[in-house]
Amino acid sequence: GIVGGQIGLGAGIAFADKYRGEDHVTLCFMGDGAIRQGMLHETFNMAMTWKLPVVFIIENNNYAMGTSVERTSNVHDLSTLGESYDMPGLGVNGMRCEDVHEAIAMACAHVRDGKGPYLLDIKTYRYKGHSMSDPQKYRTKEEVEEYKKQDPIESVRATLLKEKWANEAELERIDADVKKEVEAAVKFAEESPMATEDALYKHVYAEKNYPFEKD
Repeated sequence: GIVGGQIGLGAGIAFADKYRGEDHVTLCFMGDGAIRQGMLHETFNMAMTWKLPVVFIIENNNYAMGTSVERTSNVHDLSTLGESYDMPGLGVNGMRCEDVHEAIAMACAHVRDGKGPYLLDIKTYRYKGHSMSDPQKYRTKEEVEEYKKQDPIESVRATLLKEKWANEAELERIDADVKKEVEAAVKFAEESPMATEDALYKHVYAEKNYPFEKD
């Protein structure tokens, strides 16, 4: 797909919700690589002008595919990208689930108050390459290991045990259940027949009962 293409689509969904008078908030996700697309600024301007109910969320791993934000943008604090349009923003530690939860709840409350869009720059990290062919020469192994020490899943696990909200046996059971679910999904995909040509035209335009197919 087109990098950043979902930004305009997200605002479009928010526009439709506002037009119909529905009490919805659209969460529009993008990577830090998408911030350099013109679509972002056009959408920010229109979304603020119309006070659309949308929260724009940057999943900022700092490298996009393989080039750091510092090398590709004069603005390093991505939470400020909406300031030209009076869009408020906030930088969030994406390695802490609690911080992310609180930030999204706050941003949604802002939007529901009719104040228009909100921008969240959620700073996170990916441990592996962008693809199988990514040699990851743009960062050191030491950097990756340092971020692994902040792993949000391990952090939540430690909190659950410390506060005695769960024990080891319960967490191990959850892990086992999730692995079974993933394995079942992979098995279903591998054993399912290939899509037929008519599938190319599914979900391209609004269909009956869209977006829910009752049959």
